[in-house]
Amino acid sequence: MRYTPHFLLEDAAEVKRLIRENPWATIVSNTAAGLVASHYPVILEDTADDVISIVSHVGRPDEQLHELGQHETLVIVQGPHGYISPNWYPEGQIIPTWNHVTAHLYGTPEILSDDENFRVLGELVDHFEQRMPEPVSLQLDDAGARGVARGTVGIRMRVARFDARLKLSQNKGPEVVDRIIDALESGDVYSNPALAEEMKRVHPR
Repeated sequence: MRYTPHFLLEDAAEVKRLIRENPWATIVSNTAAGLVASHYPVILEDTADDVISIVSHVGRPDEQLHELGQHETLVIVQGPHGYISPNWYPEGQIIPTWNHVTAHLYGTPEILSDDENFRVLGELVDHFEQRMPEPVSLQLDDAGARGVARGTVGIRMRVARFDARLKLSQNKGPEVVDRIIDALESGDVYSNPALAEEMKRVHPR
């Protein structure tokens, strides 16, 4: 990402929050055959505050296409984002922008054993099912679920480094920020409440 010091996100806890709230990730690998990208859900492992470790799975043969475990991989996590109109700026300011919360995570994935992969698959299901009134679990059909799991490969990536941005109008004055938040929360055009909430986190009123 473009180097913009005033938008840098360097707090590992905030990156973890971004992953937790936006688990649909893009996995990018630079392989012998060229660039490969795939999209899968990821969840965080329980680690020390300054350590980021994610687990997921890929469908076969994506682990071969990505050459997982053989080199560094990029995982992109994208939070709320949206267009910011100069209509919300003072008169005479005409350059629009795009606000966003984004993290690039780098590391070399570890291929999980079949048993650990099945455990991670179960955790993925349990993680997303916990909000449901009657959560479904792989334990309801262990044998059938294990059969399906054979078509997947589990991965763990301990993040060696990350490059993250919170670009949320930090370069604008309080009155302009308030107008942008109001427009994103309740405007008729480009309404984006999730982005407004992110802005309120860095611009407390």
